Amino acid sequence: MSRNLDSPVQTQMAVAVFKPPLSGGNKMEGKQHRHHHHHLKRQSSGRRVFVQTETGCVLGMELDRSDNVHTVKKRLQIALNFPTEESSLTYGDMVLTNDLSAVRNDSPLLLKRNLMHRSSSTPCLSPTGRDLEQKDRSGPIEILNQSECFSVLKQMVKDIVKAMKAGVDPLPVHSGLGGAYYFRNKKGESVAIVKPTDEEPFAPNNPKGFVGRALGQPGLKSSVRVGETGFREVAAYLLDYNRFANVPPTALVKITHSVFNVNDNVKGNKTPREEKIVVSKIASFQKFVEHDFDASDHGTSSFPVASVHRIGILDVRIFNTDRHGGNLLVKKVKTFGEVELIPIDHGLCLPETLEDPYFEWIHWPQASLPFSDEEVEYIQKLDPFKDCEMLRRELPMIREACLRVLVVSTVFLKEAASFGLCLAEIGEMMSREFRGGEEEPSELEVLCIEAKRLVTERDVFSPRSDGVGEAEFQFDLDCDEIQLTDDYFMRNPFSNGRCSLGKLEEEEDEDEEIEDSTEDAVPMISSTVLSKLSTSMKNTHLNMGGTMSKPLTRGKSENTSFGHKSANEQLPVSGSFVKVADMKEEEWVMFLERFQELLGPAFAKRKTVMVSKRQRLGTSCQF
Repeated sequence: MSRNLDSPVQTQMAVAVFKPPLSGGNKMEGKQHRHHHHHLKRQSSGRRVFVQTETGCVLGMELDRSDNVHTVKKRLQIALNFPTEESSLTYGDMVLTNDLSAVRNDSPLLLKRNLMHRSSSTPCLSPTGRDLEQKDRSGPIEILNQSECFSVLKQMVKDIVKAMKAGVDPLPVHSGLGGAYYFRNKKGESVAIVKPTDEEPFAPNNPKGFVGRALGQPGLKSSVRVGETGFREVAAYLLDYNRFANVPPTALVKITHSVFNVNDNVKGNKTPREEKIVVSKIASFQKFVEHDFDASDHGTSSFPVASVHRIGILDVRIFNTDRHGGNLLVKKVKTFGEVELIPIDHGLCLPETLEDPYFEWIHWPQASLPFSDEEVEYIQKLDPFKDCEMLRRELPMIREACLRVLVVSTVFLKEAASFGLCLAEIGEMMSREFRGGEEEPSELEVLCIEAKRLVTERDVFSPRSDGVGEAEFQFDLDCDEIQLTDDYFMRNPFSNGRCSLGKLEEEEDEDEEIEDSTEDAVPMISSTVLSKLSTSMKNTHLNMGGTMSKPLTRGKSENTSFGHKSANEQLPVSGSFVKVADMKEEEWVMFLERFQELLGPAFAKRKTVMVSKRQRLGTSCQF
């Protein structure tokens, strides 16, 4: 992709689903076509995929048993009218080299053009339709997973399709930074909210001016890629076992309608097209829940303790970086004064690195009350490794880095609850603080850094070559996709300035050699870690061009959701101190062992500090 295409050139999006092979002939006799269609049906593997380009265009394909990456790209080249030789077909973390056997039915694939050889031609994503095999055989709404988890949405899909055919159009959601749409039934009632992946903030077809990046590049949060918030919404629903936290049913869909936004590509103009065209999108599809207001419009004192705890437990598990009042819906129930809470907007959970989470409930009095026996039992039954297996099965495009964050946060939650910590204490240990205007790693991040140091220090594995320290705790910004130059950062003011902890680790190792080498049975956290991290963060928020970036602001008093942040306001960036995806499998296992060993002493220290504070402050601060 050329630089012009990096700040996305928009095109009409394809809606075709076609069967292989594409015929070169113009017309076919009816009998010949029926015979050809029968032959294809007999030879077909029965798998269908939805290929999405970096600019958000979606094209459905049915795979033949003989299909491989080369044949799929060849058909994409014909349909999209641009060369695909210098492109890669990806499936989550996996770059498909030739074999397609790992690709499951109805999976979304991403076609990415390689940076160094990107064509300046613009794909024409409106298949000619001359070939009968290019006719669309998929429905207006297709759930991209046939699991029973999503059966509750099937009737809703049917109702919406009937309404669409009867002329009931969806309604755009005007609030927020991303594109979203209310889809309605025949009565005109909103029944689902749909968020296309290519209309997220920074995505190519964002309707509100927040464009500039291709799908797969770092997005609103540096550790959540553009176009990947949709499957996180689905993951939150799948992880909410037994509707414990009340997450509305959510699925990933391929959906076709003229209401969706496609930005104009005339002379690089990024304004939406005036004429409406029918386009297909990959989107999250969530049941719309009737409610009276959201938590930002209502006092929190009436919120049930159990509801706050259950939502908080989910937020900790999924490492939610964006839980605020605006994405907690409040519904009045018949009993006087009681309300029901419905958590929504989970697109910024499961980051690829440990981020600074945002839990607005930390300061609510309910979060300082102990967990109930039922809540403790629920937490004890959680199995993060089974969670990962389930997500790999249901959302095979999910990245391993996200799953490792899920494991870390769930292990942390389980151990903390067993130790007797309340929800507020757990949230505080996961959250970063600011001292002297600088962002410091959270207690959880410090524990992870120490666990990684212990794994490296014990010489279980061969020493790493020089120069890897800098990358060790950084989020991979896909340098193959983005040229990290001064010019890039000038053109991308939202890009995240990153810091290195490589030298810091070397200094820690030197200090450890000087200190007494004897260790307790349970390793204690090095007393130098936190102080060194503190000082190391000063003057390190530099972008790659060497200039000082804007000071980070936590924004705890601000609403940080897509729907509650001014479009003219620069969103705060957040650095990554800990990266868990860089470890090999055996290192990862060892890391988790060290991590769990460190938790007990850390929780004990936390309790000691809290008791000391209460003694100084008296009982006035208790709920």
